[in-house]
Amino acid sequence: MITHVLKLAGAGLAGMLLLAPEARAQRVLLRADPSADSVRARYGPNRAVYRHLYLGYAPVVGRPEGAGADLRYFKSAEFFVGLRHKFRLSQSVATGVDVRYARLAYHLQQNSRKLLPTPALHHAESVVLSQLQLEPYLRLNFGRRGNVIGHYLDVSGWGGWALGTSHHYEDRPGTGGGKRTVVVERNLSYLHRWPVGVGARLGSGRYAATARYRLSRTFTAQANPAYAELPRWVVGLELGLF
Repeated sequence: MITHVLKLAGAGLAGMLLLAPEARAQRVLLRADPSADSVRARYGPNRAVYRHLYLGYAPVVGRPEGAGADLRYFKSAEFFVGLRHKFRLSQSVATGVDVRYARLAYHLQQNSRKLLPTPALHHAESVVLSQLQLEPYLRLNFGRRGNVIGHYLDVSGWGGWALGTSHHYEDRPGTGGGKRTVVVERNLSYLHRWPVGVGARLGSGRYAATARYRLSRTFTAQANPAYAELPRWVVGLELGLF
């Protein structure tokens, strides 16, 4: 009986030795050599490529370059929403491009000096440009951070196309016995439709202070020569959606 048990034990030991190389062949290579088998992530806030949505509000700053176009400030502003692409060049430098929709509205004061677009006075009046804009930028990062946006300064140049221009005014009381009359005139020949400019952003994480300066003129050659050039600056805040 003892001899039979010893024979069975010897056979089992021999089988284990024969299977040992196969068992060793099943080891997880990723655990053995992670530097060779892992793929480094390229997408993220502080990695090679990143993109995110953003939106913002930037009031018009400054005065017209002449009389006849006084504005209602804070209400005269640009609302914008866009998609930002960022490509990291190094830990401290990145570049990218923004594509955005921007609605710029100049709300006009109603006073005796008014010339834009006519001297006629209304209850409320505005000139609006709805634009598609493209803005390449260069980013300088500063401060310590992990895989986050961190602190940065962007400098940029931008250009756009006014896909729509309009003149809005409202009269109270309205004509024909109504409480009010609202009129919208579209495709205005006196507004320039290809604006260009420069800009800057100072940001931390999802929040940024932004400023843009328009280099091109507001009005075309078909405009009334008495029209005063409108303010070129918009300065406001931006919120990143990520």
